[in-house]
Amino acid sequence: MSAIIHPRPNPIVAALYTLRDMEVEVSVIHGPAGCGFMAARMLELAGMRVVTSGMREKDLVFGGVKPLTETLKTVKEKFDPKTVAVVGTCSSMIIGDDVSAAIRAANIDCNVFPVDCHACMGDNTLGAVKALEAGRDAGIIGAEEAQRQKRLLQAATQMERTSGLTSKEYLQPTQGPTKLAVCRRIVDNLRQGKKVAVVMLAKKELAYRFADVPLSVDEARRALGGSVFTVANLDPEKGLPRIRRYAREISEDLENKGVKIDEVIGGLDEYAVMGEEAQAAVERFGPDLLILAGLPHAYPGMSRDDILITDQPRQLFNYLSSGYSHAVGEISSHSMVMNVHGIVPTETGDTLREIARG
Repeated sequence: MSAIIHPRPNPIVAALYTLRDMEVEVSVIHGPAGCGFMAARMLELAGMRVVTSGMREKDLVFGGVKPLTETLKTVKEKFDPKTVAVVGTCSSMIIGDDVSAAIRAANIDCNVFPVDCHACMGDNTLGAVKALEAGRDAGIIGAEEAQRQKRLLQAATQMERTSGLTSKEYLQPTQGPTKLAVCRRIVDNLRQGKKVAVVMLAKKELAYRFADVPLSVDEARRALGGSVFTVANLDPEKGLPRIRRYAREISEDLENKGVKIDEVIGGLDEYAVMGEEAQAAVERFGPDLLILAGLPHAYPGMSRDDILITDQPRQLFNYLSSGYSHAVGEISSHSMVMNVHGIVPTETGDTLREIARG
């Protein structure tokens, strides 16, 4: 395959998200002030402080150890954190800055560790792996969990190469069709007393939004009849600390709203390896209609009759151009779930509710 030319996440951003999931309090981006700006802004909304050493042109010549040292001292004074990660960037890594020397020179009284990454490493998951290894070495997570996470990242990378965002040379973004047609299909099946299965294979915090799909389908079932079978990767005992909390909060919210998950398969970090187990559960139920929410291409038996719900505008184009005509997008979901503690309504869910009410 030719090189992928559409924009996609880079290893620096993946490292930052992984540090957040390990509950690191402050991440220092050692590079120019604008590096990773959009992701940093969202991550601060999620509760992790993100600051930058603000490297300038002169630092590319004389080195950025001094500004990094001063930044670390400022971080200690302002936030008094227990854990700080220093994340490398293209600028600092290319010139070979000695980040460990800067950490020693700053001599702040907390657990400070470097993450050796930059944007030119390749797959974004490589940055996440670097963060996991650094967190393991700093005593933030155990060796067993670090190894488990690395296996999951490798599976996610392969899944994307096979059927996801890196499966084609170029995928253009699309908003896709409205939710009206797919919601009418759901309503018609329920009204006729048919069996509807909902599979949520969601990635981390995006589950706060995709959980609205099984919630709204169950609400429609109560109004219209039919039967619903729900499968979701919501195991609260799997994953990094923050990810386990997500699963717990979403499960509690669903339970409080009267929704039972019939089969819980894996955690919110296991979306790429739970497809076959989800498929086996669905086949036991034998539905007339299948709804796949989150990362539908993680489900190995994806059919052109299925309803697919994704948050990625390029992935949505991938589905539609491949003949999956019942695909819709919950675009911009990521910006809606960065500091929430309960389910966030979807356009699909609200449309379904409105139709079901008549």
